Order: sequence, then structure tokens, then C-alpha cells
Amino acid sequence: MKNLEEGLRWFEQAEADLKTARDCLEDGNYYAAAFFSQQAAEKALKGLLYSKGYRALITHSVAELVEEAAHHHEIFRELREQAIELDRHYIGSRYPNFYPRGPAYKYYSHAVAARCLDYAESMLNAVRKFLKG
Repeated sequence: MKNLEEGLRWFEQAEADLKTARDCLEDGNYYAAAFFSQQAAEKALKGLLYSKGYRALITHSVAELVEEAAHHHEIFRELREQAIELDRHYIGSRYPNFYPRGPAYKYYSHAVAARCLDYAESMLNAVRKFLKG
């Protein structure tokens, strides 16, 4: 691992974001749970890639990061569809003009937020295997 320390730093933030997503789900803030789930997955994958020696990861796309991670570990190919779903919530969960009517938070339900949280947990579990053994 070329930069394990940096990778672990990003992964630690990913774990904090995952906790925030869980807390938001429990509190009924479904849009925020979806957003923090996306953030947790993004940061975990960036942590993995930084540990492999990557220097600059500009994207916020979980799908792009999963594709890159799959070059190093096959397991990430299985997470592509989950990554695409998480990407839908990076912008859509936060901006009131993303949807045709009403603020974004009204478009989120417990089921959507719980699915996002499950997907993020899958991403973190996969990354954890390679960062923490």
C-alpha cells in the first residue's frame, strides 16, 4: 500500500458519514440519510484508491470510483448498480430545483433512505477488507 495512512484517513471520515446517515434515517431525515450514504461510499472508495497510490481523485461519482477500484479488486464489479443508485442522491437530495415540484426532501422515503444506507454499508464493508484486513 503506497499511501495507507491517507487511505485510512478518508475511510475514517467515511465511517463517520455512515453513522450520520444512520442517525438521519432514525430521525426521519431521509433525504440527508441518502446524501450521507453517498458521501460515505464516495469517501471509502477514495480511501481505497489513495492507499493504492492515487494522488488526485476529482470525481464525486461513486460509479466512477467503483469502476476504478475494480481495476484493483474484482469484488467492486458487483457493486456497480449500487454505486449508480447512490450517485442519484449526490445532487438530487440537496437541491430544491432538482425535482419538478417542491423541495427535494419531499421526494425521499424511509425505503429509499434505507436502501441507500444498505448500499453504502456494502461499499464500506468491501473497502474495509482491503484497508484493514
